[in-house]
Amino acid sequence: MIKKMEISATQPNMIKVELEGNLYVEGATELRERLLQQIDKGVHTMEFDMNGLNYIDSSGLGVLIAIHKRCVQKGGALKIFGVKGNIKELFELTRLNKVFDLE
Repeated sequence: MIKKMEISATQPNMIKVELEGNLYVEGATELRERLLQQIDKGVHTMEFDMNGLNYIDSSGLGVLIAIHKRCVQKGGALKIFGVKGNIKELFELTRLNKVFDLE
């Protein structure tokens, strides 16, 4: 369960997404809807702070992939920082560390 999902504007057309807890299918659905709304408003660059994220399942990864694709199509980017532990291993295992800009 997501304990915290905070979306804040950092610059025009850029937002920061802070996630804490566990990102399962229920939270992934809400996250996807909220991020698609931001894209519809003209946001094309997103920074994800995953320092507080303990777990992510395949639906959460699917949301990140879909949002990354939409951002890139609009000329933006999706950056992820604070990936550690099991989540970092999952990104490496799935080779998503080659897809995403991980910091």
